[in-house]
Amino acid sequence: MPSSHSAAVTALATTIGLEYGFNSTFFALSAMFAIIVMYDATGVRRHAGYHATMLNQLMNDFNKFMHEAKNWQHKEEVEKREELKELLGHKPIEVFFGALLGILLAIFVYNFLEPTLF
Repeated sequence: MPSSHSAAVTALATTIGLEYGFNSTFFALSAMFAIIVMYDATGVRRHAGYHATMLNQLMNDFNKFMHEAKNWQHKEEVEKREELKELLGHKPIEVFFGALLGILLAIFVYNFLEPTLF
């Protein structure tokens, strides 16, 4: 599935470029914003997902150890533990196709509203 974050920010940058020109300050700002969001979608959030995977595994191992060490099979489970969300980020291909989708949608909608562009 394409990244909706990438699609949204590239649609924004493309629309601003079409409306104000691709050499405008508004487009430069929106393009930088898009780059930061797409970097975050592939980098920081994806690594946070890897960390969550490892933390969940450590918690499972610890709980298993405690269960065996203290003979917890005789006790009722009072509260269930919620696992951390592991799928936080996007793969680079998802970001790419989200960006492509955003650009194509922005051009389509812009032409629908002002059909003199292309």
